[in-house]
Amino acid sequence: MREGLRAQLWPLPTLGVALAIVAGVGLPVLDGRTQHDIPSWLRAYLFGGSPDAARSVLAAIAGSMVTVTALTFSLTVLTLQLASSQFSPRLLRTFTADRYVQATLALFLATFTFALTVLRTVRTGDDGQTGFVPQTSVTVAFVLTLASVLALVLFLSHLAREIRIETMMSSVHSAADRTIHRLLAEEPDRTGEVSTEGTSAVSPSVPPADALTLTVGASGFLTSVDEAAVLKAAVEADALVHIDRHPGSSLIADTPVGAAWPRAGKPFTPGTRVRLAEEVSQAVRTGAERTDLQDVAFGLRQLTDIAAKALSPGINDPTTAVHALSHSSALLCGLARRDLGPRLLRDEHEQIRVVLRRPDLQHLLDLVVDQPLRYGAAEPAVLARIGMLLRELAWCTESTRHPPIAAALVRLRSTIDAQDFHTSERLRLTELAGHVDEALAGRWAQARRP
Repeated sequence: MREGLRAQLWPLPTLGVALAIVAGVGLPVLDGRTQHDIPSWLRAYLFGGSPDAARSVLAAIAGSMVTVTALTFSLTVLTLQLASSQFSPRLLRTFTADRYVQATLALFLATFTFALTVLRTVRTGDDGQTGFVPQTSVTVAFVLTLASVLALVLFLSHLAREIRIETMMSSVHSAADRTIHRLLAEEPDRTGEVSTEGTSAVSPSVPPADALTLTVGASGFLTSVDEAAVLKAAVEADALVHIDRHPGSSLIADTPVGAAWPRAGKPFTPGTRVRLAEEVSQAVRTGAERTDLQDVAFGLRQLTDIAAKALSPGINDPTTAVHALSHSSALLCGLARRDLGPRLLRDEHEQIRVVLRRPDLQHLLDLVVDQPLRYGAAEPAVLARIGMLLRELAWCTESTRHPPIAAALVRLRSTIDAQDFHTSERLRLTELAGHVDEALAGRWAQARRP
């Protein structure tokens, strides 16, 4: 729920409107009770006009804030449309989750609501009523208006910066890096022991042929797995649970996502089978779109989308594709230093109860390389950056993780050979491919891996 609300535009503005209503009702009441107790030095800074002047000021504030809010919404929608059509639809979460945009909209709507709410308390003294001007409330409305004007200027500056593709890719990179550090432990040593973080480099048990098939009740993207709920269900059923789909996968209702089988070999009772299947199905949560809650590959997916869109004939911007590959290379090198093995959950006796699949280096590298290699096959700059990516990744990884890099290098060489490049370009790309071989062997020009 927290992740879903974070990526919505409405929660913070709605909260601002609610607080403005409360303040617009309560502050005039406080004005009426304390207006004779305000010190003279403070009264000089408060609104000192007549009821008609107060009404004019509040009406002007309310009317202008409606216009400014409409402009802000229009600019926001235009930015979302631009990001979706020119870069990637999966970048929309980055914009809607922008706290600056949400706070600006909240301030504008709160100022409008507060001015309109205070306006109803101003009395002119006609029809036998006692005239009343909530001086403090009108002054607060004026201050909120000044703050809104400043926020509008800053919002336009912020928006101009946010729609730049370099800023978008940096934002995606930062979000993906936070997800990686939050979800993945540092790479453990290669002794075969299970780390204290609940992960391991060893292969988990393979489900038997008669294992209980686990499914999900709703179609969508796997957004998260409630680890505590799955572990509790496995312990209660004395079972081993294997979830074979990782966050970010597309799931179809009532299709298998994993398996469970008795830990001690004793068959499940019918009640246990039904209860275990239902509890695991509820713990495997799906959504209409991918999120970075538990999906370590989501940032790479966004960057690859940007690269693929930049290489489309309608845009033809290989420089953006090269920059996207640079960000992907940095993320892959960071992932290479992390434990990409399956996530293992243990019971109180340190026995493995749940195995959660996570994307391995092969999956992540294919995600980054395949589409740019296909769509940028005729662009030497893109092929050169892919070669440099493989070289950088080879330098940052242990030799046990080199096979996916070597396989990608074979595809790169095949793509280079299939193109009709100029001799100098082909020579440069061939030389770069040779540098990848050297990096796989632990050499970088004259340097050698320590």
